[in-house]
Amino acid sequence: MPPAPPAQAAHLPRTTLAPRSLVTETALVLGVSLGASAIWSLLRIVDRLTQHIALNQQTTTMNNSVTPDRPWLDLAYQLTGIGLGVVPALLALHLLRRDDGGAWRAIGLDRLRPARDLAAGVGLTALIGIPGLGLYAVARALNLNTTIAAANLTDHWWTIPVLVLAAAQNAVLEEVVMVGYLLTRWRQAGWPMWLAIGLSAVVRGSYHLYQGFGGFVGNLVMGLIFGAVYARTRRVLPLVIAHLLLDVVAFVGYTLLKSHLGWLTG
Repeated sequence: MPPAPPAQAAHLPRTTLAPRSLVTETALVLGVSLGASAIWSLLRIVDRLTQHIALNQQTTTMNNSVTPDRPWLDLAYQLTGIGLGVVPALLALHLLRRDDGGAWRAIGLDRLRPARDLAAGVGLTALIGIPGLGLYAVARALNLNTTIAAANLTDHWWTIPVLVLAAAQNAVLEEVVMVGYLLTRWRQAGWPMWLAIGLSAVVRGSYHLYQGFGGFVGNLVMGLIFGAVYARTRRVLPLVIAHLLLDVVAFVGYTLLKSHLGWLTG
């Protein structure tokens, strides 16, 4: 395989894989992770649209208790789900590092700029989160989205910590796979950055279709913004921080406020 052009070599981890093998690898990683979620989500939205009840009168529940009558077993289920949920991200990182041991640093998943990464993550949280609430409200009003019940764990001492861990798992899984890994591999395969960002954003939106079309559009836009930020900075960590904060606010905030704010529960 010929060496990458200088402009690419400055930003991309090294690889000896042919473009076709790179694309096949990404398809397989998606097939055992978020790509599979997108397929299930597509089936779920078809199911919702063919029911005899308006979309905005249906509820999407997240972070549900499995055995609410046995808290210790419920905690085991929650922690197991969180642990297994991050494995595809570890697989993606392993595949990148197989070719280049410095791949983590190349995609900006390191601690070289903690203050700047944190500031960027907080800024992205505000940029995505505030308009996202408005989009959710509009989508529900237009019968384009379900009511989101973001956290439905029974009340135990471990409820909030588990929700924070679930938010961290989502953040690591989605940003490492959808941005750090996919954009790296697709660029190594010779795809233009705009195409890689666009396809990644469409997949991101697709695996949120189970929430409704508002969830699709909101996450599509989030994917485009995060992809553009990554293309400029080559750093995944601020995206992980932003996603973590967004989900912590959604999960923990819902748990604490659902009995006080009626619009949260429909």
